Amino acid sequence: MAAAPLAALRLAAVLALTLTGIALVPVLARTPAGPRDRLVRRLCRLVVRASGVRVRITGTAAPTGGLLLVANHISWLDIPLLAAVRPGRMLAKSEVGRWPVAGGLAARGGTLFIERDRLRALPHTVARITEALRAGAAVVAFPEGSTWCGRAQGRFRRAVFQAALDSGVAVQPVRVRYRLAGGAATTAPAFVGDDSLLASLWRVATARGLVAEVEVRAPLAPGTHTDRRALAQAAQRAVEPGGAVPPGTSGWIASPRAGVRRLSSGGAPAGWRSPAHGG
Repeated sequence: MAAAPLAALRLAAVLALTLTGIALVPVLARTPAGPRDRLVRRLCRLVVRASGVRVRITGTAAPTGGLLLVANHISWLDIPLLAAVRPGRMLAKSEVGRWPVAGGLAARGGTLFIERDRLRALPHTVARITEALRAGAAVVAFPEGSTWCGRAQGRFRRAVFQAALDSGVAVQPVRVRYRLAGGAATTAPAFVGDDSLLASLWRVATARGLVAEVEVRAPLAPGTHTDRRALAQAAQRAVEPGGAVPPGTSGWIASPRAGVRRLSSGGAPAGWRSPAHGG
């Protein structure tokens, strides 16, 4: 564990960066897509780095235009990590929209809310997601519907994939996992059960040697799957251990002490010890 003063400093940095992001929302809304996405990517990487977590993103860049970005779900850290892959409109449960302060901020950031307990509302939600995708936006979803510890994962729900079929856009599967610097899998960043956000934040900030690995899998092109069940299953297989990674991968690595460095095709920078597979 890191010393308490260092952990407190990390949390203060995360809070400062988050407040900066909130303050920039009105400006970002009037900024062209290219510069806006670059700024959001950089800010999200900084949030993760500030919490003391090193980041490695591998795989080809996510396509432009309408895109459904799906991933397994472990931690609140997943959200800035996926925004570092490609900023987009987050899909969240409707309860988030009713949270004090955070709900309003999420809505201002373009979050799409889904009422999971009301089947009658599902077609309307799918229609809204389809509209966003047709407009060229990226929509970020965690189809498991809940967080998992990272050693196991849930099944992908199918509804959100109908929007990808209706809008004719690609699905970009992303696998997220957390490890220690020595290579062992860890559940420290997991945000599950009755865990409070504050407790999870403190656990991450006090952990030493946390590494977040984000693997951008091969996109599932539109028209390759005829129904949402097959599309959901293909996306789930892609984010499971051993799922296909596009050839000629590249990525970035960032640490609290170093800047973001570009990786060569499938390679690693000097001093980087690649974690073992598994978990």
